[in-house]
Amino acid sequence: MGSLPHVIEDFVGFLQLYSDGSICRINDIKFKDSIVEDNSVLYKDSLFNQSFDLYLRIFKPQLPSSDSDLITKMPLVMFFHGGGFCFGSRTWPHVHNCCVRLAFGLRAVVLAPDYRLSPEHRLPAALDDAVEAVRWVQRVSSTGEDAWLNGGDVDFDRVFIMGDSSGGNIAHHLAVRFGPEPRDLDPTRVRGYILLAPFFGGEVRTDSEEGPREEVLSLEILDRFWRLSIPVGKNRDHPLVNPFGPESPDVGQVKLDPILVMVGGRELLKDRAKHYAEKLKELGKNIEYVEFEGRQHGFFSHDSYSDVAQEAVQIIQRFLLQNST
Repeated sequence: MGSLPHVIEDFVGFLQLYSDGSICRINDIKFKDSIVEDNSVLYKDSLFNQSFDLYLRIFKPQLPSSDSDLITKMPLVMFFHGGGFCFGSRTWPHVHNCCVRLAFGLRAVVLAPDYRLSPEHRLPAALDDAVEAVRWVQRVSSTGEDAWLNGGDVDFDRVFIMGDSSGGNIAHHLAVRFGPEPRDLDPTRVRGYILLAPFFGGEVRTDSEEGPREEVLSLEILDRFWRLSIPVGKNRDHPLVNPFGPESPDVGQVKLDPILVMVGGRELLKDRAKHYAEKLKELGKNIEYVEFEGRQHGFFSHDSYSDVAQEAVQIIQRFLLQNST
């Protein structure tokens, strides 16, 4: 008789992978935070991928009359959540609150798409879903099928793609995907990309990865995310993990800019984010790197109403304005 399936990966009981490939996922998570009730931003959910039953959440700020008189159309910001490709949703309180904060602080309409999660759906599933979300925006801008986005106050010529952690990784790959052929998205136009502590990896360790662990993140956790999300049999130099790996595309030949990278100074991912920005700078790309001293992973998305989050919003707002003409 064969042995019974046993757990080979366990994320504190919320996600368990068994030796026979089966998966147990517990979605009834008791969050310490709750959704902020803010009537200044309205929201609703829309189905964007019927094949996989994927939704996105639209956040629309209700601007004061004085602002409405000055601003005829708002930019559109697509926000891809983090979670190591294994966790996360537009409905999670910190993701929802982060998008509310961005919508009102940036005076922008924010879209937060969900995507398929690993290990049930390993990479490139998440990236494929992100591409479909961008295509959905393109279709809506042409067909007018969504009244919230086609009411005349959304500027589809000013679309920005933003991602946190694994969402930042997705934002990079969307830049690689759409950068060479910007007219491929007509009548929409992506003006820039914002990467918050992008989740990149590699076989060679960085100093920050080998440094002190964070309060909620360790090198062991990062490695586990990669084991559960990259294609079976591949390593951390896979092109979807390491943008400068041996098999990764030559980004020097790809139009990527402009890009804003933001990271905390005490993050395990800091060195990879900094190296990413420095490398693109060497390649002549239009890239800005901002490091927040003493901050750990999730300093913005998990505490979106803090003083440092306000500083981050101001930097993002400046980036949007600089790249809107």
